[in-house]
Amino acid sequence: MKFDLERYKEMANNKAKENKAFVTRLRKKKPKNLDDQTHAAHTEAFEKIDCLECANCCSSISPIIIDRDIDKIAKHLKMKRSEVIDQYFKIDEDNDYVFQETPCPFLMPDNYCMIYESRPRACREYPHTDRKRFYQILNLSYRNSFVCPAVYEVLESLKQDFQ
Repeated sequence: MKFDLERYKEMANNKAKENKAFVTRLRKKKPKNLDDQTHAAHTEAFEKIDCLECANCCSSISPIIIDRDIDKIAKHLKMKRSEVIDQYFKIDEDNDYVFQETPCPFLMPDNYCMIYESRPRACREYPHTDRKRFYQILNLSYRNSFVCPAVYEVLESLKQDFQ
C-alpha cells in the first residue's frame, strides 16, 4: 500500500478539535503509565510508517539548531562554522538558529539525509514520542500531529488507552 501523506494531513485536520481536547485532558491527568503507553504506540506507529516514504518533517518544518549541531555539521561538511551559519541558517523570532528555508537543505531527492550521522539533535529525537515524561510535550505533540503521521497515530492510540 502506498503511503498517503495527504490523507494523514486531512485526518489530523478533521480531528484537530478532538485531539486538542484530549491532549488538554491528558496534561491535567498525567497518567502514571503514559510513558509506557506512548512508547508502545510509538513502536506500533513506526511499524506501519516509514520515515523515508514521508519526510514531511524535513520538507515542511525546521528544527531548532544548537551550537553543538552547527559544529558537527561544519566538521562533517569540512567547512568553517561561520560558513555553515551563513549558508544554511538564520536566527528566528525566538532567537534560535533554524534553516534558512524548507525543505531542509540536506534532504536528498530519495528522502535520505545528506548529513544523517551529523544531523541536528532535534532531528535525531523527532518526533519525540519515545521520550520520558511525555506529558511535558503533549502540546508539541499535538502540533506535530499535523506534520508527522506517526505522531497522529500515537495520539489516536493513546485516545484508545485513556478515553
